[in-house]
Amino acid sequence: MTDRVEGREKVTGQAKYAFEYPAEDVAYAAAVQASVGKGEVAAVDTEAALRLPGVLAVLFWENAPKLGEVSDGELALFQSPKVSYRGQFVAAVVGETLETAREAARLLHIEYTEETPDVRLRADHPGLYKPAKVNPVFPADTEQGEPEDAFRDSAVRVDVTYTTPAEHNNPMEPHTTLAQWNDDGTLTLYDSNQGASTVQATVAKLFGLDPAQVRVVSPHVGGGFGSKGTPRPNVVLAAMAARAVGRPVKFAVPRQQMFATTGYRTPTIQRLRLGADEDGRLNAIVHEVFEQTSTVREFAEQTATPTRVMYQAPHRRTSHRLVRLDVPSPSWMRAPGETPGMYALESAMDELAIAAGIDPIELRVRNDTDREPESGLPFSSRNLVACLREGADRFGWAGRDPAPGVRREGRKLIGTGVAASTYPAYMPPNKATARAEPDGTFTVRIAAADIGTGARTALTLIAAEALKADLDQVRVEIGDSSFPKASVAGGSGGTAGWGTAVVRACEALRGMLNGSVPPEGLEASADTAEEIRAREKYARHAFGAQFAEVEVDADTGEVRVRRMLGVFAAGRIINPKTARSQFIGGMTMGIGMALMEESVMDAEFGGYLNRDLAQYHVPACADVRDIDATWVEESDPHLNPMGSKGIGEIGLVGAAAAVGNAVHHATGVRVRDLPITPARLLDDF
Repeated sequence: MTDRVEGREKVTGQAKYAFEYPAEDVAYAAAVQASVGKGEVAAVDTEAALRLPGVLAVLFWENAPKLGEVSDGELALFQSPKVSYRGQFVAAVVGETLETAREAARLLHIEYTEETPDVRLRADHPGLYKPAKVNPVFPADTEQGEPEDAFRDSAVRVDVTYTTPAEHNNPMEPHTTLAQWNDDGTLTLYDSNQGASTVQATVAKLFGLDPAQVRVVSPHVGGGFGSKGTPRPNVVLAAMAARAVGRPVKFAVPRQQMFATTGYRTPTIQRLRLGADEDGRLNAIVHEVFEQTSTVREFAEQTATPTRVMYQAPHRRTSHRLVRLDVPSPSWMRAPGETPGMYALESAMDELAIAAGIDPIELRVRNDTDREPESGLPFSSRNLVACLREGADRFGWAGRDPAPGVRREGRKLIGTGVAASTYPAYMPPNKATARAEPDGTFTVRIAAADIGTGARTALTLIAAEALKADLDQVRVEIGDSSFPKASVAGGSGGTAGWGTAVVRACEALRGMLNGSVPPEGLEASADTAEEIRAREKYARHAFGAQFAEVEVDADTGEVRVRRMLGVFAAGRIINPKTARSQFIGGMTMGIGMALMEESVMDAEFGGYLNRDLAQYHVPACADVRDIDATWVEESDPHLNPMGSKGIGEIGLVGAAAAVGNAVHHATGVRVRDLPITPARLLDDF
């Protein structure tokens, strides 16, 4: 149980975030968003804005510098007059103060040629197509056996459709950049991101620089949930503005502008067909997904991929269909793909258990497998059943009356639900250095990111163990692109990927140590790319089980989660204190997904209507009454030197389904369209 090594810096305010870095003669940028859903910028009247004292520049497509090409079209800032969606950045103002920049942005008068936007996802949209791949490189479709025939001939069948809405990441710290061009033509960026190396490489391409000419500094990041996993327009705008005015520029995306410009989870429509024999053993699984992307760039959520992992069935098919709409570009949001996909699968499994008259836990146990169903690869470890059994015992599942709507306390209907979780155990290649100092201490450097997860602390523990040193002898430095190249903090692969590089660098350093350290110190480095390529072929995944008890007010339809438990199998847990925090954080997000979170698209004009935290609701402390997370001991020699799997996302994956299944058990009402609001419940009471 180790406290965060940077804890004192944070609570005393010494830890600097991107906007807090000082800069001499700094200016401020404010962005202007398109007020139409589709069309072109016809004219920009800058006169009133430029008359305002303290205004330094106005940037838009006619005067903005040309940028290099990158794969993400959202970064082609002000490169054409085209408006692809409502809320797209179409201009920016730079001022002496933030207030001046914002007032000048308000004074800009922009005329448009307007077209009618197409913004509504539907399963019969004529523009639906099969993407070449889904995030990151999975095939869009898979098929084995004869799923249609097997489903038709199954004794027990479930054919249901679920929908999930668009959801927005909303990290506490907004997307923020301080950009400064130096006298030698290099660029320094203090930026809030999930991967300094990635930002460095992308920005260098955009501005025609060598990557070594760009330095990205981000040692402390106030959350991201995937939205900071790739560079966003804020970093381009700040760098462009700083070059235009010849002085440092700060730009922080206001909360209201984040809903259009920093990514979100795509809405989904998912049809699940499950066919089983009388004993509940699956014969057929068909999972069809419909989702949206933008006209600016393609992003295909891997929604059906967890169905390829979870349960054995000889006949199976998964598919993804995508439609390009006049909407902002969707992107990563915590546990992308697995979260909406497992909501649908685990809700359908609950419905199958009811149809077959089998306990929901027993149904999952009967369909467990020791090999990944579609690839045929053996699992490096799979302790889903252990999680279900341990959770059932801790939660008090035994004796549960399976009949829905029978347990009542006054006007409150009480129900319990369960769902399984899974997430891949990724391990991307990384580089690191480890240095022995003459004073007996050690310094480890890697361009990793700590977005509030406790990554810095975990890496310090890993390094100390590898060096056989006390914790206070080791300093881990992260969040700087001048350090060895690192993968992004995403895909629950950070600790595994970064940690392996740190271990190998520390092992190499220990091999160099022989008595005293010379005055100049000793340094060793590691690159894990070859090690990862040589790994044995296994299916590597974390698993878990989520349990929820809810109460539903029979008169108002209000749902409260009374208690929630998650039990996980994620290899070796490096730091139990921060690990439990990650699990509980994910589960809390799952409560929000189940009951509150929904970004509402204006079907006529485009753009999200609820664009702040007053209207986009997320769980508060009062919404999480009793929540706990634990894990089963799991030793897996096929992972990495630490024996760890990622934990940042699996806590979210099954949570919404557990809550939804509990609501059905309480009320007898199955709400298949998230979130489960009082209005949706009362419609069926």
